[in-house]
Amino acid sequence: MTRYPLLKILSLTLCLATGSPLVAYASEGTASLFPAQQTETERLHINGAMDTAAIAPLIEDFQKRRPGIAVAYQDFITNDLYEKADTACAGKVPFADIILSSSVDHLVKLANDGCARSYSSQYTTDIPEWTQWRNEVYGFTFEPALLVYNSDYVAPDEMAATHGELADLLRRKNDYYFRRVGTYDLRTSGIGYLLAFLDAQQASATYGRLLESMSRTESVLYCCNNDVLSRLESGELYIGYNILGSYAYAAQKRNPKLRIVMMRDYTHILSRGALLPRFAQNNHLGESFLDYLLSPQGKTIALEHGVSFPWDGVPPPDIDAPASLLTSGTGRPIRIGPSLLAAQDQMRRQRFISDWRDAMLPSSPEH
Repeated sequence: MTRYPLLKILSLTLCLATGSPLVAYASEGTASLFPAQQTETERLHINGAMDTAAIAPLIEDFQKRRPGIAVAYQDFITNDLYEKADTACAGKVPFADIILSSSVDHLVKLANDGCARSYSSQYTTDIPEWTQWRNEVYGFTFEPALLVYNSDYVAPDEMAATHGELADLLRRKNDYYFRRVGTYDLRTSGIGYLLAFLDAQQASATYGRLLESMSRTESVLYCCNNDVLSRLESGELYIGYNILGSYAYAAQKRNPKLRIVMMRDYTHILSRGALLPRFAQNNHLGESFLDYLLSPQGKTIALEHGVSFPWDGVPPPDIDAPASLLTSGTGRPIRIGPSLLAAQDQMRRQRFISDWRDAMLPSSPEH
């Protein structure tokens, strides 16, 4: 399937091939069009914080079943996606037919603020309880947060297996790892902030030690998973911290020098979220794509293309990990629900990022 760039929509209405009006969606981002496989009859608008290359197999397989539907996809940074969705909701402006984000706390906040539309079907009822809230936010992937390293520069028998061991490794070999560790800039990355917030809740003392060690090595800060992974592949970085499983595994497949570690003390498990906006233009198309993502077919395609790890928690054989994240007790599923609102409390968020900035930025340049 060929994907063509989309220009920003500037006029209030455009015309589809069918002659039906197309509302100007309040969105900006890296845009791609997946043309209908037959004559276009409808157009689905998806806004997401998910690389186009990652979501493409899902969109294209969906279109095989709905060949008359063209799909306009726009890829955002998590924070930008939330801010634009929130603004569109406040103005009652269509933003997308469905929103996808790894920052599930953002989606829970949008739902809590009345920006989501409730929906249930045979597919929404057949998912793990921790991956849905109020029939408004649904998780459709199983993605552990991982440690990734370049084996040209880090020996497998030296690599840390726990968060505490990682803090000790960076402290012990500070000169070697100086500016060779990549992680998120919490000021720009919603998923980076969420994972750091949960790290601090899971083991506050260990989190503090790790933050101090990363500061000493002047860990390099980025907005996005693939920014870290591309620099790991080039050898500019040696270690990447808290990288989402789908991106990490795809990178390892491209470059076997990259190795993956699931931390043995605990590993956060994210289910990337989907939300149907309250003011969507094409409700039925958003619902159809949500059903596809949650269906056995959608989950199979996600697994085959590395968008999701197996839902039974058993990792692929070429990953350093427990036999099962779920039965070993090391997996920590991030429950989609009201507990995530704590991460989005404005004062708490500002204080957390301020403390992180004080710890990280005295010796780390901004990015």
